[in-house]
Amino acid sequence: MYTAIGYAAQSATAPLAPMTFQRRSPRADDVAIEILYCGVCHSDIHQARNEWGIAVYPLMPGHEIVGKVTAVGANVSRYQVGDLVGVGCMVDSCRHCEACQADLEQYCLEGPTMTYATPDRVDGSNTMGGYSSSIVVSEHFVVRIPQGLDLPSAAPILCAGITTYSPLKHYGVKAGDRVGILGMGGLGHMGIKFAKAMGAEVTLFTRSPGKAEEARRQGADHVIVSTDAAQMQAAAGCFDFLLDTIPVQHDLNPYLETLTFDGVHILVGLIEPVDPALHAANLVMKRRVLAGSLIGGIAETQEVLEFCAEHGISCDIEMLDIGNINEAFSRMIAGDVKYRFVIDMATLKA
Repeated sequence: MYTAIGYAAQSATAPLAPMTFQRRSPRADDVAIEILYCGVCHSDIHQARNEWGIAVYPLMPGHEIVGKVTAVGANVSRYQVGDLVGVGCMVDSCRHCEACQADLEQYCLEGPTMTYATPDRVDGSNTMGGYSSSIVVSEHFVVRIPQGLDLPSAAPILCAGITTYSPLKHYGVKAGDRVGILGMGGLGHMGIKFAKAMGAEVTLFTRSPGKAEEARRQGADHVIVSTDAAQMQAAAGCFDFLLDTIPVQHDLNPYLETLTFDGVHILVGLIEPVDPALHAANLVMKRRVLAGSLIGGIAETQEVLEFCAEHGISCDIEMLDIGNINEAFSRMIAGDVKYRFVIDMATLKA
């Protein structure tokens, strides 16, 4: 065991504050990492405030981690001290179920061990995330940061990036496909970049006409203002895929109507009940598919990092002093960030 420091919430109503805690010494298959940067995900807010009802305290968020290897266990073969590595949303899984054997650890049939607020599979301790000075993770759940990627901008790829890349790849988006991206926050702006790099014709759906110029800068070919009935009607039957990154309840029916037959509407943001109700005719009459997707497996997370390095893709970020994390949470709720905060962990030492 060794002493680490970080920022944690002690209850659902408490602000994040500095905390000293114990990290385990590396097990035989572990990699110890000095954290250099950590992205701030909206799910960190949901968890810290127990908005999903599953939080355990003290709760230290952070699952978009980039750092440097400081020690390795006796059985580690893929990493050595000094390597630049990343840790995403998971730090363990059962590793033997059908999902894990298929490199889909996020769908582990026994449930993955998340990077924070989950019992460790070995000792039962509460996992603590990346708003901290260091972390210790099994080698299998560590990824390598490719040369050429800016380290702070790479951090959100480990959640926002893989969450949007994985479904686009899984459902076979290819050159010439017509892809609509719903919403342009941390996830949506990455979805635009990935779909464009895959050769698709990309359209942003947004409620905000003022986002048109920014969307085109991100790579969108077209912009549809979803509150404009005429624009939505003109888009009927036009799209092969919709990547829905909207994180709150919204009416899916108008968007489904923009899909062609066999079109696929993929949810990555909404995890609440669909409200208002879905009209089944919007699926049945055109053989459309309403699907969901959760992050990606470890092999695919490494793949998306390599894809980003190859295509020059990075997340648009604002660097953050960890002492301002509570203000950053408030700004995220207000939509006042383009598009991801990343904590410079050097500020933790101050």
